[in-house]
Amino acid sequence: MIGLALFVMAGAATDLLERSGFRRAPFKTALGRVRGLPRSIFGSTLAHFGLGLTLLGIVCETNWSTERIVALNPGETVSLSQYDLTFDGLATREGPNYRELAARFTVRSGGQIIGVMEPAKRSFTTRSTSTTEAALMNRGVSQLYVSLGDPNPDGTIAVRVYHKPLVLLIWLGAVVMAMGGALSLSDRRRRVGAPRPAKMALQPAE
Repeated sequence: MIGLALFVMAGAATDLLERSGFRRAPFKTALGRVRGLPRSIFGSTLAHFGLGLTLLGIVCETNWSTERIVALNPGETVSLSQYDLTFDGLATREGPNYRELAARFTVRSGGQIIGVMEPAKRSFTTRSTSTTEAALMNRGVSQLYVSLGDPNPDGTIAVRVYHKPLVLLIWLGAVVMAMGGALSLSDRRRRVGAPRPAKMALQPAE
């Protein structure tokens, strides 16, 4: 599937190069041809390239996504992919209409601190409900999630950690496809208008 995604993206770029004649004509001539291409050609190239990006994101997230569920005490560390998350401790906070139990995790990669994540569980006393607020960290086009479970009788707390590589390519590809479609629609040469009714000459009655 990765090969299919790369094939779609390479095919979109190759089609544009073929239309401009980069392989056969001098650079300046080919560049002039590119400038003269209709916008619909660039829109089609963008749309197909965006499709390839979306396919690549789906494949990578599906096949290489990792997950760990552990019970941690303050000071303990959980490792996932190239990341180490150290559980620093819990803190109780008061919100406008809820009470929040927040955890603090220091995230390291290669021994260097790259950020802090603070997932939480919120209890709404008026509605007698609770929600889980997952923490999210973007690393390029990949994402790291941390979600809290319930505290255990031994003082540990359940933690679920996800790493989703290249997941943002799914949304980036959709944006690129939308841009390609908009660019194609902006080309007047591709618009299909309604036919104008034929004008009938009026003749005086005899």
